[in-house]
Amino acid sequence: MAELRLEELSATTIVAVNALSLKPGQEQFVAPVSYAVAAAVVDPTTSWQRVILDGDEVVGFIQGNFDQNAPQDEFRSILWRINVDADDQGRGIGTYAVDALRSEATARGFNHLDVIYEPGESGPEAFFLRVGFVPVGETSYGETIAELAL
Repeated sequence: MAELRLEELSATTIVAVNALSLKPGQEQFVAPVSYAVAAAVVDPTTSWQRVILDGDEVVGFIQGNFDQNAPQDEFRSILWRINVDADDQGRGIGTYAVDALRSEATARGFNHLDVIYEPGESGPEAFFLRVGFVPVGETSYGETIAELAL
């Protein structure tokens, strides 16, 4: 593995991000219902989108949102989306990306980072727990809300 780095999402990298593959069974966990509902009120100026590169190869994507004025607490400092290409999962890329988002949240003055996910086999729960998120509740759709203290 070459040295991992982050770049802002751009016209140059968006095609590669959209082509990231998933392992079988992961497609149902890409975006919880709560995210689709909240997307209507997310301010694009508060969104933090980064492409994860290994050398020159796009291997992942992470998006966070930082908005002190979000109507729901879990959307104020949140890991909105993380995707690591199927062939690159298990190599520390997701942990690297979450650490970068954690640093960004801290720099913006937040004391925690939330994530919302659907529990289930092949889902992201084991990863989120491994990087330090702790379940703290559920959405009205039955999705898990987990928090990472900073």
